[in-house]
Amino acid sequence: MDHRVVSHEEWLEARKDLLAEEKAFTHARDALSARRRALPWVKIEKPYRFDGPQGPLSLGALFAGKRQLVVQHFMFAPDWEKPCKSCSFWADGFNGIVPHLAARDTAFVAVSRAPVDKLEAVKRRMGWTFPWVSSGDGDFNYDYAVSFRDEDLTAGTATYNYASKQGSMKDLPGVSAFIRGEDGALYHTYSCFARGLDILNTAYNLLDVTALGRHEEGLPFPMSWVKLHDEYAV
Repeated sequence: MDHRVVSHEEWLEARKDLLAEEKAFTHARDALSARRRALPWVKIEKPYRFDGPQGPLSLGALFAGKRQLVVQHFMFAPDWEKPCKSCSFWADGFNGIVPHLAARDTAFVAVSRAPVDKLEAVKRRMGWTFPWVSSGDGDFNYDYAVSFRDEDLTAGTATYNYASKQGSMKDLPGVSAFIRGEDGALYHTYSCFARGLDILNTAYNLLDVTALGRHEEGLPFPMSWVKLHDEYAV
């Protein structure tokens, strides 16, 4: 162990100093969240279609009668045998929250390009209960900049996280929010990608309050340690 060890009194003083910074961060975050809520909306004109276990669904149906909808753009391409392990890491934290979101007039759904039978098989394996639907070959994933067509990658016109996309990956993660307006129309209100998703990961936020933190230093890439939750004992 190579870390400074002090008396409780010294620790308490250091903790209080950090608390002042944490409170300032919380207030800054509250202000940022207010700016996020104040963003303008974009009216959705395209009739997106999805496949669920009971058949075809419109975007409006994904709201499940709620005013708001949060979508996890879950990386799972049609030809993949397993889902993205990192998206699954986030999904483990999302599982079980649907009733809490519903209490605030908000629905949650994961959306992937893989066919619905693959999604249902993974749900059973992972023990997930949140809704998960397929966007198939429709435009939804492409319009919300989490999937990329070959021609766009070749032409260099693909974008991710509001910048020119780098690399050859055809699917990447994200979260988007939508609302049903007083006029009954649907609107896109927000999307975030890449490191913007960190705050939505419960496990990472818990690790961040520990002494070792995420301890991902020296790994080939930060989440190289992550596995599907039933594979850690394998």
